[in-house]
Amino acid sequence: MTPCKHPISHALTSFNGVTAEPEIKPTAKPGAKIHHLPASIWKKKENETTSPLDLAIERTCEFFFREQLPQGYWWAELESNVTITAEYVMLFHFMGIVDKAKERKMANYLLRQQTEEGHWSLWYGGPGDLSTTIEAYFALKLAGYPADHPSMVKARDFILSQGGILKARVFTKIFLALFGEFSWLGVPSMPIELMLLPNWAYFNMYELSSWSRATIIPLSITMTMRPVRKLPPWARVQELYVRPPRPMDYTFTKENGIFTWKNFFIGLDHLLKVYEGNPIRPLKNKGMAAAEKWVLEHQEPTGDWGGIQPAMLNSVLSLHCLGYANDHPAVAKGLQALANFCIEDDESLVLQSCVSPLWDTALALKALVEAGVPTDHPALVKAAQWLLDREVRKDGDWKIKSPNLKPGGWAFEFLNDWYPDVDDSGFVMMAIKDVQVKNEKTKQEAIQRGIDWCLGMQSKNGGWGAFDKDNTKHLLNKIPFADLEALIDPPTADLTGRMMELMGTFGYSKEDPVAVRALDFLRREQEPDGSWWGRWGVNYIYGTWSVLSGLSAMGENPNQAYIRRAIDWMKSKQNADGGWGETCESYLDPSLAGIGPSTASQTGWALLALMTVGEVDAPEVSRGIQYLLDTQKADGTWDEDQYTGTGFPKFFMIKYHIYRNCFPLTALGTYRSLSRKRKG
Repeated sequence: MTPCKHPISHALTSFNGVTAEPEIKPTAKPGAKIHHLPASIWKKKENETTSPLDLAIERTCEFFFREQLPQGYWWAELESNVTITAEYVMLFHFMGIVDKAKERKMANYLLRQQTEEGHWSLWYGGPGDLSTTIEAYFALKLAGYPADHPSMVKARDFILSQGGILKARVFTKIFLALFGEFSWLGVPSMPIELMLLPNWAYFNMYELSSWSRATIIPLSITMTMRPVRKLPPWARVQELYVRPPRPMDYTFTKENGIFTWKNFFIGLDHLLKVYEGNPIRPLKNKGMAAAEKWVLEHQEPTGDWGGIQPAMLNSVLSLHCLGYANDHPAVAKGLQALANFCIEDDESLVLQSCVSPLWDTALALKALVEAGVPTDHPALVKAAQWLLDREVRKDGDWKIKSPNLKPGGWAFEFLNDWYPDVDDSGFVMMAIKDVQVKNEKTKQEAIQRGIDWCLGMQSKNGGWGAFDKDNTKHLLNKIPFADLEALIDPPTADLTGRMMELMGTFGYSKEDPVAVRALDFLRREQEPDGSWWGRWGVNYIYGTWSVLSGLSAMGENPNQAYIRRAIDWMKSKQNADGGWGETCESYLDPSLAGIGPSTASQTGWALLALMTVGEVDAPEVSRGIQYLLDTQKADGTWDEDQYTGTGFPKFFMIKYHIYRNCFPLTALGTYRSLSRKRKG
């Protein structure tokens, strides 16, 4: 497959325009030719009215019809923080392939994201983040901005006030070490020989989360080789040290206490560094060969690795360090895959951390179905068929722990056969369930394969992680390398709620053993105040919505005490303006759970949570609906600055540009449907 740049739904980005590369269409699959019908046909319904609710739903439906891409999908920007683009600048310099025009655009983007205080943040309105600011500063220095530039002065003042480079996170130090701006001795050890550990070992690469595995394996190649590309004096960043570093600065700070697991692993890291410094490492070459083979085997035909920037960039970097030429097919395709993640206009260029077309399409499709668009509408049929054509039918890394499980399900990106996930799979299946595609039998077979795969991914504790089962070695988050606290993919309440909703939607009984174990898991995971923590969305509002949706779909009585606590909690968090909101800082401070300025997406989640458990007539729901009606724009969209998606809690937050429109539409459509049913 030739890597190509797909068109994006441009009104669902932070940019005014996108690059003009033509799309290279994949080989067409059999299917009916779909034509759009005039809106005047599908809009005609019995008892048609022009109430504010109906008009609001109609406006947003029209927006989604306009933004649907020719092949049938929706694809919105996935906005994160500036380290993703800053590291892209660093990669070009390390490989010696700088494109000055693109670099200028990336520098413009970085400067545009800088706050008035001089720092860069992890989310909108968030506090300054040291590592993010260091990486942005370094990228701008590489792009030619001098240290005395006003923006650089402000950034440097912030960096030094926070302790400078020595206080940065691990990945920032690795990028600095590549250019000789930090010592490799200060980077945590990840011996390449770990590649050779058997899968039954307590620690092996398949006990890491999929995203960690796909990043650490290529990175371990680079860390073993410890390359340094020397910089000219004008590009160096030694001014970001509070004082010249000393050898003791490259050790890791221990925790208080005689014995803690963190202190144990710090001690182990010292021993590993002694081992790595030994010229006699009999298994080093074998480990390098195994890692190189793994990287090459895990590249998708489109050039991607794992569908995420860290895995893709580090895989290209590792192959470059191994001596692969820049025009080698694996490297060239990898570079093109990174380019395909970019959004660009005349002045700026941003590299996305990931792309989400399958997730976006499933969300938009589900919203339109809930809004009452006929299930044979051409836009819905085309979207459903596009999703069906992207079912995963190959074994992935999940097969290591589920050797007897057959493939199925869906991924997040255009193509990521190695790493489908249960969240996308569940939402895709629920979205396409009632849409009338040409071949209903094919659809039902795909859904059954997807359900079988999802249920087979249940962990022993009754819950679900995203990409792997039983990925629960929490001890791994104590090693020095794990300062993002995201080395594993353990079961979470929000994903388990989604799987319960999937089972209920397709008629599974709550007496099913899978459901029984899942319900036990959710009861254990509930917070004392009645809410549930959200791993993949911000935060307790998201988690509680997902769980309540699952419990309702499985037929749990909403009058049970534990569900009433969740309902009461959600109602208590409504803002004075009628909406709901929650700050990303609730991951750092749980006392902020459910607290924050109202957003369209989080209001949609809260409303859906309440309506799914029978609270459609509650005054809180009425006020929430009115909030959405009052804040909708004339074109059927909502504004939303806040980040309401989660990559890694605390450390990597996401703004999904589709959320602010799809979830309000889903909520408004659900409210209208339930209200009509109650009126008879």
